[in-house]
Amino acid sequence: MKLTLFLIVLVLLHNSQARLYHFKGNVDPYDKKYGHFSEKDRLESLESVRKVFTFGYDNYMKYAYPLDELNPIYCEGRGPDYDNPSNININDVLGDYMLTLVDTLDTLAIMGNETEFKRAVQLVIDNLSFDKPTTVQVFEVTIRILGSLLSTHLIITDQEQPFGDMRLKDYNNELLLLANDIASRLLPAFENTATGIPFPRVKLNEGVPENCVNETCTSGAGSLVLEFGILSRLTGDPIYESYARRAVKRLWEYRSNITGLPGNVINIQTGQWLGQMSGLGAGFDSFYEYLLKTYILFGETEDYKMFKELYESIKFHMRRGRLKCNKGDGNPPIYVNVNMKTGDTINHWIDSLQAAWTGVQVLNGDIDEAICSHALYYSIWKKFDVLPERYNWYLRVPEVNFYPLRPELIESTYFLYQATKNPFYLHVGRDILYNLINYTQAECGYGTVHDVNDKSLEDRMESFFLSETCKYLYLLFDKDNHLNKAQSKYVFNTEGHMFPISSRFRRKPWETDEKKPSASKTVLSVVKVMKNSTFSNCEAVSDEQRFFMPMKSPYYQQMKSAVGNGD
Repeated sequence: MKLTLFLIVLVLLHNSQARLYHFKGNVDPYDKKYGHFSEKDRLESLESVRKVFTFGYDNYMKYAYPLDELNPIYCEGRGPDYDNPSNININDVLGDYMLTLVDTLDTLAIMGNETEFKRAVQLVIDNLSFDKPTTVQVFEVTIRILGSLLSTHLIITDQEQPFGDMRLKDYNNELLLLANDIASRLLPAFENTATGIPFPRVKLNEGVPENCVNETCTSGAGSLVLEFGILSRLTGDPIYESYARRAVKRLWEYRSNITGLPGNVINIQTGQWLGQMSGLGAGFDSFYEYLLKTYILFGETEDYKMFKELYESIKFHMRRGRLKCNKGDGNPPIYVNVNMKTGDTINHWIDSLQAAWTGVQVLNGDIDEAICSHALYYSIWKKFDVLPERYNWYLRVPEVNFYPLRPELIESTYFLYQATKNPFYLHVGRDILYNLINYTQAECGYGTVHDVNDKSLEDRMESFFLSETCKYLYLLFDKDNHLNKAQSKYVFNTEGHMFPISSRFRRKPWETDEKKPSASKTVLSVVKVMKNSTFSNCEAVSDEQRFFMPMKSPYYQQMKSAVGNGD
């Protein structure tokens, strides 16, 4: 009889794993709404993501390839704006190098599409050339093109082939050679600068253009070490990593000696800050992200020292609101833009790229703070059903109204779900997915939302929609994906390209044993923040954070009210 009762309890717990709110006493309406996500819902959501990706990808290949992007309303391809070289909104990214196809390669692998993955890789090998008269941004080429080529090369050469058989017959490191080719074309950006901070742009077939400005943003110059470091360690050529690290060190040296914060725009010849705003969004986001991720991947303790000091400075100078996310009185926590020299609030807006900060907080084990940061951006999303590029938190209105299908909120949702396994984040992902389908689907793809108020569309589908937005949504719902089963063995670059965390990236082939620095030999785990974690910098995730509303209902309602969302 006891055995029978025990088995019944096990079955009940298995079938209603997240319905612990029944035992909480008074049933919270939010717990009831978000406390369970069925297997049927998960599988349906996963299939919907696959259909979204396939619709966008197939139409890019049909109507746009080999051009860089798809215009999803008129079903045409888009390349560089040769008639207007000053159109950096287009030309910084589009370089006539099959951008969307290249950027999407590892998404095909993650989704297990062996046939199309191999076909796409072969198209790249046979047709991709960087000998083009196009002027592009060093940062965008690095994270999208170089990052994807390196990630895909590592997938093809992985002896274990965890995503299916992604090996190409007679593959001879062609993608690595292409990666080396494009990176070598970026190197002139690091030359002829008095500080070692790179020029922001290069002309692919010539070098730095004569009219290139002598200023760049912090993230643009300081978010290159991950890709350049991997390339150096795969090829044995130290120049890439050394140039990228020199730029980071210079930015570190030029930060304010009062607050410890950097500005957003710097003169690459003088080291003078031309923009003295400091924040977490555009111009900053991936700089902080890469300090932590390069430490995780390469084990260089200096990277973590810089990250830790900046993380503490950010919390001290940028954070407003009550002390704890889920405790105490006061306004909801928010990170604001400040003056780099004083820490005073400099304006009243935040931007959509700052939504990625949640993912950095998760990787650093700061789960309670990550929950609050995510709740802010999800509340803004719920207000408009998409995310405005810039939002005035004081006036509670958008300042820049478009939404270009960015992935940052989805990325952070994925990381928080991996850390907590709380079904709330599956509901968030499904909301986002349905909004994308309902408001952004066009004739042959998905379009940029021109105005979050009326949901009018622009005729552009940026490459990161397939490479990041769809990828993180797919991984959120695909619990059996290798990346989720081996979540501590990979790190993503800021474009969503994955790199394995391996001891081989702790070695510098160009150094002799006597000259090797004391880099950490322990290969760190990523998103390893479950209960009883052995990592001292990671909060244990409480049962309450796993099974009930991650942000307590009164505080969640307060957050929604703070952004003017009254639903």
